[in-house]
This record gives sequence, C-alpha cells and structure tokens, in this order.
Amino acid sequence: MIGLALKLLRDELSHYVFQNKRPTDSIQEDDIILHNIALMEGENQGDLDNKIVITLVNTEEESTLKNKGHSIKTLNGIQYKEPPVFLNLYILISATMGQDLQDAYEFALHRLSLIIQFFQAKKHFTVKNSPFTTISGDNSILQEIKSDIKLNVELYTLTFEQINHLWGSLGGKQVPFAMYKVRLVKIQEDTKIEAPVIEEIKTTEQIINNEC
Repeated sequence: MIGLALKLLRDELSHYVFQNKRPTDSIQEDDIILHNIALMEGENQGDLDNKIVITLVNTEEESTLKNKGHSIKTLNGIQYKEPPVFLNLYILISATMGQDLQDAYEFALHRLSLIIQFFQAKKHFTVKNSPFTTISGDNSILQEIKSDIKLNVELYTLTFEQINHLWGSLGGKQVPFAMYKVRLVKIQEDTKIEAPVIEEIKTTEQIINNEC
C-alpha cells in the first residue's frame, strides 16, 4: 500500500510538472521518480541527475486511530479481525541538478516551485480524483485496495537543525527540496476468524439440568 500511495502521488505530480514546465526545461514525465536520494552521491549518481526524486524518509502510526474494535458484524455472525494500521508517511521531494546544464540551480528552484504549487492546489488524493495515475487502469490491483487509497498531503516544515541532521543522515549534498506529510495510509492483513450468530444463551442452571 505504501508503494501504491507514493506511485499515485508521483503520477499526478509528473503530469503537473510536465504540463507547467518552462519551454526550455528538458524534464520529462518519467524524470519524476521514486528513488532513494541517499544514492545521489554513489556510483550511479547520473541516474538521479536532473530529476525530481521522491524519497520516503519516515513512517509513523496515526495514534488517534489505534483503538478501533476487533469485531465486525456480518450477515452470518461476527467476524474477528485485527484493526488496520494507519500510517503517516514523511516524503522528501528533491529537485536535483544536472551536472552539465546551464542554470541548473535555477531550473531546480522552478521545479520546486511547481511541486509546492501542485500540493497547494490539491491536498486530497484518491484513485477516483487522480485521472493521471496508472493505478486506476491496473486490473491486477483489487478494487477494494484502490478504494482504500485516501491520502491527505500537507507541507511539513523542518527546523535548520532538522534539515542539517536529515541531509547528514542521507549522506549527500543538499539540493532544493520540500518535505511533505502524507496522511493516512491504511495497511491491513486480510486474516480473519468467523464466529456464528449466537442464537441461544444457556444459564449455568440449564447446563447442569441438561447434564443430569
């Protein structure tokens, strides 16, 4: 589910950036990618140059939704199932720079502006209201899973100390970026126990009389 959630955001953002880029900007829709920005300083650095890179940097459980019930009433009785885990995802969206491009930093800043504009205009995402995602036409994904994708995206501001620690832990040089908090990603294992409908309640006295 985490991968699908981020894929939906990537697809929608890709279309927006491509449609609103500067005429001289060579970025393509497939240049907005899900990848680990920490690899930017590695041997395959060129793969992340001149891109918009979406990286998951943290997850947390939504504490306000932890205490849901374990039982669900059905037509045939009671179904016992562990409640789902609802996650908040913290994603880092980085605008990297091409090594041999003129005005690369200016292009990166413009792309960052487009990213912020996009999420300012649209904060709530589902498969139904995201016409440019490939998830909607993917028949290998259950409709129930598609319906469960309901994301709220908000800009998350870091302090200078947090920024320094973040990029230090990623092991790379800082590039123009924005951090977003994505709420709520639902994760649930489809394991359940069926219990029949209770049709009769016997008291202790009835049980003793039946045994006699």
